[in-house]
Amino acid sequence: MTSASISKAEKSYIQAGLLTSPPRRADGRSLHDFRAIYLETGVAPLSNGSARLSIGRNPLDGSGGTEVLAAVKLEVENIEEQTLDGGRIACNVSCSPSAYPHLSSGALDDLQHDLTTVLHQTLSHPSLHPKNLGIIPRKKSWLLNLDLLVTAEAGNIYDALFLAARAALWDTKVPRTRSVEYKSPKTFLSASGDMDVDQDTRSGFDTRHVAHATDFELPDYWDEGEILEGRERWPVAVTLNLLHTAHFLDATLQEEASCASRLLVVYSHESPTAYTIQSMRMLGSDELSIPHLKKLIKEAEGYTRSMATSLTTKLEDEDFRRNQKAREKFGRRK
Repeated sequence: MTSASISKAEKSYIQAGLLTSPPRRADGRSLHDFRAIYLETGVAPLSNGSARLSIGRNPLDGSGGTEVLAAVKLEVENIEEQTLDGGRIACNVSCSPSAYPHLSSGALDDLQHDLTTVLHQTLSHPSLHPKNLGIIPRKKSWLLNLDLLVTAEAGNIYDALFLAARAALWDTKVPRTRSVEYKSPKTFLSASGDMDVDQDTRSGFDTRHVAHATDFELPDYWDEGEILEGRERWPVAVTLNLLHTAHFLDATLQEEASCASRLLVVYSHESPTAYTIQSMRMLGSDELSIPHLKKLIKEAEGYTRSMATSLTTKLEDEDFRRNQKAREKFGRRK
């Protein structure tokens, strides 16, 4: 587990503070408040999309908090019988040993596998699949590799991973492609019958009105490609830390160690009124009654809607800043 090791006295003290009225947390937050979230996109120039996100970082020296770096890399793959036509999504989560100094190498591998499984199973679901990952039907498509690196953890890792993933996927640009068909030039015999003459002097590579594309080329555009289709659908997650009948959000490591169970709920908010629950997972040993579970799922929808709205606003601001910078850079090249 990623939780910090705390004594029984410290655990009892944290639980008493969370259950008192009004609740008391070490940093002064209410039960449903998040720590400060910092986000920046375009941090990896060689990737097709990237983002760095931190939760609870010290604003004075930049230390502490949970920090995740996410990057997207697109590569061309040939479509085979076992490969999905229209592209694939592959997710991988790596954890820096410095973020988990108390874990052995084997435990760290298990943690990376668990985090990767949760993220990959959710984001690779067909309901979220972008429609513009195909290149040549039944021949070539894009393989979208989403890699996330946890460089520091101070609690609430699942929420941070999904926020960073959504930001990187939002920032992703798919290179524009143009299909190419090769046509062998037509020839005919000259009047004397001793020479073959090309009937059509145009290039054998035709990029207009291609009926049977054999390859593709990458045109040069200032914006480096088009955005992923349906990027508004990428989900966000909220972790409900359960303590008796109460729950709280954005737990620190010590707070996570004080509660026996957590409920992870992942929602996709395509619009303020359209939402879909993408994934749900119970972490811990406690059991929940059906009425209590339904209540928590309904409250989680409100939390994730607020998170998705705030994140989209920030990402739109980042889009405007980076697009303006890209136009200026492309203009200097001409």
